[in-house]
Amino acid sequence: MSQPNPFLDPARQQELYGRASRLAGRTSALMHAKTAGRPVPETIVSLVQAHHARPHQLGTVLDIGCGRGTSSLVLAEQLRPQRVVGLDAAPALLAQARERAGTAVDFIEGDFHDLPLPADSCDIAVAAFCLYHSPQPEAVIAQLARVLTPRGLAVLVTKGLDSYREMDQLVAATSLDARANQHGSLYIAAHSGNLAALTASSLDVLTVLDEEHTFTFADHDHVAHYLATNPKYDLPPGLYGNPEALAATLHKLLPDQPLTTRSRITFVVAQPKVEPA
Repeated sequence: MSQPNPFLDPARQQELYGRASRLAGRTSALMHAKTAGRPVPETIVSLVQAHHARPHQLGTVLDIGCGRGTSSLVLAEQLRPQRVVGLDAAPALLAQARERAGTAVDFIEGDFHDLPLPADSCDIAVAAFCLYHSPQPEAVIAQLARVLTPRGLAVLVTKGLDSYREMDQLVAATSLDARANQHGSLYIAAHSGNLAALTASSLDVLTVLDEEHTFTFADHDHVAHYLATNPKYDLPPGLYGNPEALAATLHKLLPDQPLTTRSRITFVVAQPKVEPA
């Protein structure tokens, strides 16, 4: 039986997001490995510009699950709306987001199941790589629908169920977690295969865009900086959270060579439902 999905386990949220450095290290390792696929924040901007009626006259842009504020800052710089609001439930991530963005973004702590914003108050609502952290992503999407203006636009982004499966194969081959191939996907709640249907529960879907992103990790040291804080695997004591120790162990178990892995990234663009006349 697979371990409970850590993204949906309330008991693990402090472990996963109590320190911004853990997320920053894993994200940095992944982005340094990227060899194919457009930057996600810039793709979101291009979708807004293509589908919103007035992309150069935007009021409030909301970025839920904003984390360390990377997408929020890009939205502020490239769309230039009157206001960008970044919302997240993790105080440690918001603290780093404020340091990185300064006054360009208003960051607030809150629950995306109950957005602390008025109805019809946002021209754009973005949910990138966060819906799979909810056991009820439809409820989050309903909240996005509530806060969007009648001519507003939502851009939702998620990953495929089998993203980074080559990483599963590597971990299983080392026997560090012999059941690595058997664990359920981290993205089970909202993934490439169901995101459009989830969105359609509260919004009208305009378009769906799928892209394959490819990542090549140069060696075991590079891989270890990603794996050491990946909550999917049951690593032996002393290796989780310790990339140096994990890298040393990988060197002992397998010949060092590059690892290429992939992820399907899905973007759904939607608008408020049109009420029948």
